[in-house]
Amino acid sequence: MLMQILSHTPTWVFALFAGLLWLGGKQMLARRVKLARITLVALLMTGLSVAGVWLAFSGTAAALPIWALAAAQVATLVSRRPLPQGTRFDTATQECVVPGSAVPLALMMGIFLTKYTVGVLLAMQPALAQQLGFAVGLSAAYGLFSGVFVGRALRLWQLALRMDRETGLQAA
Repeated sequence: MLMQILSHTPTWVFALFAGLLWLGGKQMLARRVKLARITLVALLMTGLSVAGVWLAFSGTAAALPIWALAAAQVATLVSRRPLPQGTRFDTATQECVVPGSAVPLALMMGIFLTKYTVGVLLAMQPALAQQLGFAVGLSAAYGLFSGVFVGRALRLWQLALRMDRETGLQAA
């Protein structure tokens, strides 16, 4: 059955999977990155998450509100966590220096595999999309993934704003 599922998977899905693996793999190395890029990745992954909810559960009124609630709660929790040791903002280059982490790769794969699995399940059993528990549970899971991405980006924005403020105060 697995081979049948894979053989019916469009080629672009494998390309997307490879691209996400590459992007997530790069996140495992310490790097310097602009806030715009951090924001773009968070927005792209959030977009993929929202698309998963919308495409699968647009007929379920609770799906997007559940997604939004989960995303907001998790983003708030993550944004309040301390940054990993070694994270800093370079005010001269306006770049974040971040240590490598497997978390972005795990999140990307989580969103991708959830979306893929939901697609397969709904192709095999379309009636699942109308089951409230299925829609709510998966919408919350998508929201959780998005919330972590957004919360991590917010932490870096908070750091950058704090460092810019401190640098401005020191110069005055």
